Amino acid sequence: MTIEEAQKKVDHWIKTVGVRYFNELTNMTILTEEVGELARIMARKYGEQSFKESDKGKDLGDEMADVLWVLICLANQTGIDLTEALNKNFSKKNIRDIDRHKNNPKIQ
Repeated sequence: MTIEEAQKKVDHWIKTVGVRYFNELTNMTILTEEVGELARIMARKYGEQSFKESDKGKDLGDEMADVLWVLICLANQTGIDLTEALNKNFSKKNIRDIDRHKNNPKIQ
């Protein structure tokens, strides 16, 4: 699935199953909440925290997809073409960071 297709599929789902988009501020808050859930699983799986019973069985991919879903909602409702935005972001990084990481002794 392309990013454009994902934006269209989320939009279709919202308008048919979800009834309507939550407002932008609500979705921003939900995005923050979803990132927190992802962080919680990351901290337990890759960090030093132990799993609580309620965290066991959580799917890391599903948590990432939840973050992506809400990000796509925000893009749709604010008129952002994520394909275009990501391509511009690559261009920016390719210019700005052409030698930055190669010359960083911290990551050599």
